[in-house]
Amino acid sequence: MARFDRYMLSQIMVLFGFFALVLVSVYWINRAIKLFDRLIGDGQTALVFAEFTALTLPSVIRIVLPIAGFAAALYVTNRLSTESELTVMQSTGFSPWRLARPVVYFGLIVGLMVAVLANVLVPSSLKQLQLREAEISQNVTARLLTEGTFLHPTDGVTFYIREIAPDGRMNDVFLSDRRDPSESVTHTAASAYLVRTDNGPTLVMINGLTQRLTRPAMQLNTTHFADLSYAIKGIIQTNDNVTPLLRHFSTYELLISPVHIQVRTGVSAGVFAEELHARFTQPLFALAVVMLGFATLLAGGFSRFGVWRQIVIALLLLVLIKVLESVVTDPVLANPARWPLLYVPPLLGLLLAAALLARTAGQLPSLSAWRRRKAAFT
Repeated sequence: MARFDRYMLSQIMVLFGFFALVLVSVYWINRAIKLFDRLIGDGQTALVFAEFTALTLPSVIRIVLPIAGFAAALYVTNRLSTESELTVMQSTGFSPWRLARPVVYFGLIVGLMVAVLANVLVPSSLKQLQLREAEISQNVTARLLTEGTFLHPTDGVTFYIREIAPDGRMNDVFLSDRRDPSESVTHTAASAYLVRTDNGPTLVMINGLTQRLTRPAMQLNTTHFADLSYAIKGIIQTNDNVTPLLRHFSTYELLISPVHIQVRTGVSAGVFAEELHARFTQPLFALAVVMLGFATLLAGGFSRFGVWRQIVIALLLLVLIKVLESVVTDPVLANPARWPLLYVPPLLGLLLAAALLARTAGQLPSLSAWRRRKAAFT
């Protein structure tokens, strides 16, 4: 690799790492706040929260990397142009195609990272996350043994424990069951124990009172008890049957057993085709946006007003490609035979970048040249 290539590539990689770190942090904090409220509210520990956030990171990084690459290419190209380094290199005989070589290396690196994430790491992390969520939903102790907090393990059920003794005894227990529209049942007990039986976990309450309100007669019946067993398996929503999702399978599994996976997940052929080919178009998209960012700024040339116009054009081209991705998705979902449409947006981005580089190199006439030529013929 030439010295200029190493220099420019190192500059882009440093800025790429900075932008990726900032964007990942923003996305991660946004998701972590929602995850924190859900997990801590269910009585989970900080260790479980850290594990879940780590499993969501590959998905966040896959989304962020192309944007960070685009921003890094824009920033470095703008800086090299402002400091006249690109002008010096062009005066030594470097063509726009030659200047784009380190950017191509960088785009391939980003595309390779996105490919590894989309095809291997993201499916694996999402699959593990689903398994851990199923385990957590079945962990009755973690969801119910939380003192000083009103818990709602399912709709219509409220559970409260004032204190949990070191020996496992729960003091001052409150349990309200309002799932039946015709009656409301409230249990209060001085103490209680959580025991495991053949029929599932059971709450044994000692020295308490049961209040049963019957509707619509609004008749209240009270019963004092010395001990009362209450099966709590029915009041906790658990995911005993974990249904695999399409995005949890690796690309290798999708390629070797497509029919089997469609049957297991219950998705249509269009959804399967869209998921499979999207994993190949995402690396191409990363390469396309990196090249677009560089080529758009390089095509603008020098201006004493700055390159803000070229930056706006690059952003508009990026938005255009993303909008086109949304447009071509629906036809593929309706008819899987149209899967080549998914490759149109990234390939269009690469074609636009090549056209901008060719125009900068003088291999394509500019719009003003077309107008002058048309005026000469008329």
